[in-house]
Amino acid sequence: HSVVRNALFCLETATDEKDNHVYTKALMAYAFALAGKEEKRKALLGSLEKEAVKKDGSVHWQRPGKEPEVDLPYYRYRAPSAEVEMTAYALLAHLTTQPAPSQQELSFASLIAKWISGQQNPNGGFSSTQ
Repeated sequence: HSVVRNALFCLETATDEKDNHVYTKALMAYAFALAGKEEKRKALLGSLEKEAVKKDGSVHWQRPGKEPEVDLPYYRYRAPSAEVEMTAYALLAHLTTQPAPSQQELSFASLIAKWISGQQNPNGGFSSTQ
């Protein structure tokens, strides 16, 4: 369909920009995964991996320039909704591939899922509306 083709062309052009925000990269990686554009998906995921926060056996992404978390006793830090969303999109991009994700991608995805599950509120939901 011409509208989808034009939209993908627009996204492909946008991937060449050097200052793409982490959130934008995560969304584009998922969009390219859905479109079956494997090379673009992998390139964006590679770029995202360089910006990932790897801590306590989990992986997530946060906004650039964000102040570090305060480590207080008896307090469980919960990330802002934008960080939960961008991390979830990165997870979807890892898992949405044809053929099925490789064992390496599944292992990395499990580290992302670990962080996301730690962001659940006491009612089992998330701060994100997505």
